[in-house]
Amino acid sequence: MIRLMRSKIVLALSLMVFVLLIGVLGYKFFSGFTWIEAIYMTIITVTTVGFSEVRPLDADAKIFTVFLIVTSVFIFGFAISVVSEYILARNSLEQLKKKKVQKQIDGLSNHVVVCGYGRNGMQAAEKLMAYRKPFVVIEKDKEIIERHGEEVLFVEGDANEDEILMQAGIDRAQYLITAVPDDAANLFVVLSARQLNRNLFIISRASQITSVKKLQFAGANKVIMPDKIGGDHMASLVVMPDLITFMDQLSLEGEHTTNLEEVEIEDFTSQVECNSLRDLDLRRKTGCTIIGYIDPNGKYIINPEADLVLQPKSKVIVLGRPEQIRKLNQMFQIG
Repeated sequence: MIRLMRSKIVLALSLMVFVLLIGVLGYKFFSGFTWIEAIYMTIITVTTVGFSEVRPLDADAKIFTVFLIVTSVFIFGFAISVVSEYILARNSLEQLKKKKVQKQIDGLSNHVVVCGYGRNGMQAAEKLMAYRKPFVVIEKDKEIIERHGEEVLFVEGDANEDEILMQAGIDRAQYLITAVPDDAANLFVVLSARQLNRNLFIISRASQITSVKKLQFAGANKVIMPDKIGGDHMASLVVMPDLITFMDQLSLEGEHTTNLEEVEIEDFTSQVECNSLRDLDLRRKTGCTIIGYIDPNGKYIINPEADLVLQPKSKVIVLGRPEQIRKLNQMFQIG
């Protein structure tokens, strides 16, 4: 519909230019006016401003002027109606699109709310899409929303406002990632989000080291400093390049790259009887290797022993190639 309206606007503009051209040529060659006089007469005629003629008109010039007035009134009226219709149609479509997006957001639960779609926010969104984790992005830059609106669910507005957070479903969300460049803005977002959802797991970006404790005190569970991580990563590539390159491969998404998976013990015990890691026997069944264990209290054990007793509400970290991870997910119906 918008495309059809745009073609009508092009037609209306073309007709307006055509009328102006006819008017200038008519006064120039039929009435003997100079180019300046012809342009002046054409403009005051089609706009009907009521100024006097540059010189008295003969009968032919008067007939031509009547023809020009009638034609221009219809064409300019058509142009105004087309432009008005285009503006109204565009606003209506935007409202319908917003309602459709809001309906999709209202159907989400245990999702992720991402505040800010800059460099860090976009990277977070790409990772969430790769793992098929539902998420909503809060962004106040309308140009960014129009550019990426087809692939991401956006809420337009300031994440500092409670109303905008509620539109993103903060009360039903499981995680919040606030990636706004300004630390003060992130602090306000964390405070507001924590008040609206006490069980929310909040991950905040920080640019200054002095902001870390403030964000944690405000309610952030994790505070990430992208600049510090980037500097450490670059230095590590100098000190131990092969190890860091290998670690980078673990986080890549692709058919021939290794991958990591976090799996809850309940996903296994509901289908097989197991008391220890040895009972799971994941290496033989799927090819995946258990490289870590997280107990119910959040304690991390790297490279756990095979006889480690499994506890309810604990997790294992599994390493494997993508096809092995898929086999694990299919065998135990994970995710």
